Formats: sequence, structure tokens, C-alpha cells
Amino acid sequence: MKNQYYLNHSKIDVYFKQSVDDFVVTEVPLYEFSGEGEHLILTIRKKELSTWEMVEIISKTTNCKIQDIGYAGLKDKNAMTVQNISMPKKYEESLKELNHPKIKILNSTYHNNKIKIGHLKGNKFFIRFKKVFPNDAFKIENILKDISKYGMANYFGFQRFGVEQNNYLLGLEILKGNKKEKNPKLKQMYINAYQSFIFNKWLSNRIELSKYINYFSLADAMMLTKMDKDTIKELKSQEHPFKILKGELMGHYPFGKIFIAQDLKSEAEKFYIKDRVPTGLLVGKKVKLSEDMAANYEKEIMEFVPNIDGARRYAWVFVDELESNYKEDKKWFEMSFFLPKGSYATELIAEILH
Repeated sequence: MKNQYYLNHSKIDVYFKQSVDDFVVTEVPLYEFSGEGEHLILTIRKKELSTWEMVEIISKTTNCKIQDIGYAGLKDKNAMTVQNISMPKKYEESLKELNHPKIKILNSTYHNNKIKIGHLKGNKFFIRFKKVFPNDAFKIENILKDISKYGMANYFGFQRFGVEQNNYLLGLEILKGNKKEKNPKLKQMYINAYQSFIFNKWLSNRIELSKYINYFSLADAMMLTKMDKDTIKELKSQEHPFKILKGELMGHYPFGKIFIAQDLKSEAEKFYIKDRVPTGLLVGKKVKLSEDMAANYEKEIMEFVPNIDGARRYAWVFVDELESNYKEDKKWFEMSFFLPKGSYATELIAEILH
């Protein structure tokens, strides 16, 4: 499924390929490591290896069981990435045997706890576009101003859906009981892909709805959305391009409780100043649902509710520490930025380049 872009510019032609030179990811940990404890904490730079491949290499070198090696998140294979892992302190000496051309230990310390999935604030990225001509560089600069102001749609990236982009179909078959998967990690990956696909579909639909309101006349917007005149006027008055609907489930940003939007004007203003954001549904049971008008758009994607726990996910995130630099002599456009955990730099790239 092709996701809707929220910005309304034409496609930009540049050269970009994920590589160790042009795509660099640096993990930002959730907390400071104490410097003492049973767990050895390693800051590792890897290239052209997935996190799983790196962990396997370290496991084989040290004889530490894979399940005893902790990491906060999976990092891209086609990139230069820096991340922290943990392992029992007793394997420190055996790390001297590690001599791999694609793995370098940058630093080590200690901590009381094993690093677990999600134990990170987010990631810092460096990205380089090539074959960028001056007029396109100017256009990208203006797009980045909009993204700095408004943020970005928090789509799940293509990485979530596998090489053939069909992992979500396998997840659906597993959830319906039509397919068995013995490997628990693969099973969970397929199920997560299904939830991610449904979330992306909802978010894309809502962005399309917002674009009807933003770019069409009052009469045309009424016809396309089936909303009344007063509702369209109220939504048009919201400054943010993603429109907050009555009954929306909002979340305090960057973390905090989830609640139903009552006063749309107030909630839209607070969304615009990055104080809170709308949330989307990871479909399942035991999860809070939106109400009123917002509920209609969730119901569209809930034809099948799997017997697993659902969750809420921020529909929107904000890009911090955004900096850019155009090297006209080389036709390179470089940028760096921070994204919170669970967000995909590849989706930011998609929004920029269309």
C-alpha cells in the first residue's frame, strides 16, 4: 500500500542509497549507565550487519548465549550504526578474541540491569543525498522548514514488512488460525507486521481526509468527507495540517497518558505547539478506542480484531535537532536529526522526496 504524504510538493529526484557513508544511525540510550553492576555495557559500531548478525558473531566469539545479550532495538543492516548491548560481566575477558572487520567496540562500562527492547530514547541520524542540483536543494530546505514546524506522520517503515512486503499477510493467516509458525520470533514478527499494516492504512486514510479539508473548497470538502459545513469550517481553522477529530484519542508528547479529545480547538492548538499528538490503533483486544467521529475511521480498519492485546501508537512525531548542509561543488545535500524510538528515518526521507 502506498502511504499518503501530508506535504503537497512534487517529487524530487536525487540519488540516495542506504550505505555506511550516506546513512549513519547512533542510538540514544534511555538512561545513563551507572558504571557498576553485573552487566557489561558495550557501545558498538557496526557496518553492513544486522543487529542479529552482530549479536550472533559476539555470541560465537565469547561463548555467551544469545539470550543473555541484551539490546534496545534493531538497527539497519545497510548503514553505519552505533548501539549499546549488554552481556554478563564474566565474558569481558573473552571479548579480546573479537576481531571482526565490521564490528568495533567504541566504549565499555557496567550497569546493574540487562538492556532490553525499548530501552532507548531514540536515534540520531546522518543522511546524505547525492546528485542534488541547487534548485532541488532549495526546495528540500523549505520542506525541512515545514517538517521542523509540523513534524511527520509516524508510519511504520517498509523494513517492517519484509523483502516481499507481504509479512502482514502471513501475520493475518497466523491470527486467523490458517497458518502455523513454530519459530516464536518469526511468528511475532509476522503478527506485528499485520498490526503495522493496519495502522499505516488508518494513518494514510486520515492524512487523505486532512488533505481534502486543507486543499479543497468548503463545498468540495463537504462532498468528499460527508461532513457538515460547521465541522469542515472548524477543521479548516486548525493550524496543523493533520486534523484532530471529535473523540480523538490524544497522547501527551513525548510520553504521558492517553485521553479523549473534548475541546477540539484547545487540543488542536496544543498539538500545533507539540504538547500532545493524536494516537492510532494497533489492532487487538484490551485497548482503548476513540469515540464519536474519530471512531468511524478506526472502525473502517477493524473488520478483523485478532485475539491479541492491542495498543496505541503516536500517529505523529516531531523531528528534533534538525540541521542541513548543501555542498554545491559535490551536489551533496546532508542532514542530521533526532527521531524518537519506533520512528523510521526512511519515512522522513519518503516525505521529503515523495
